[in-house]
Amino acid sequence: MDLYLVRHAIAEERDVARWPDDADRPLSAKGIDRFERAARGLATLVPSVDLVLASPFTRAWQTAEILAKEAGWPPPVRTDALGAERTAEEAFAAVQSAYGAGAIAAVGHEPNLSAIGSLALVGHIHLPVELKKGAVLTLTFEREVAPGRAYLRWLLPPRALRSLA
Repeated sequence: MDLYLVRHAIAEERDVARWPDDADRPLSAKGIDRFERAARGLATLVPSVDLVLASPFTRAWQTAEILAKEAGWPPPVRTDALGAERTAEEAFAAVQSAYGAGAIAAVGHEPNLSAIGSLALVGHIHLPVELKKGAVLTLTFEREVAPGRAYLRWLLPPRALRSLA
């Protein structure tokens, strides 16, 4: 199984007057524009996936919707375990529950996505991984989807993805 960890695109700045609940904070116009191009570039590398899991937070959900529109990936499935306040273990369990799919995308937040990548690669959450907003980390599990069983295929920042569009 291939796992694509996608960090949400550039969001609006935190502003408790506009978004008292940070979960409601949307992508910025710049974030939308840049990620639309990044998604088109990503589609040249990964034309399709079987399932897109997404955090219910607005900025991650919008990022997943852009993947559906621009990359032609399936509509996202809301997955509370990918919310910014959840642990890497909870999010990894959500990915494990989708076992059987050939390719899964998980759209979420930092530092959670880096921790999921670390957990998948080395079995703990302490491997430093930097995921810029709009970046994609790709892992492959050859057999079981379990901690320490993945290998790294690639990690591309959004600028590299945009260059492929």
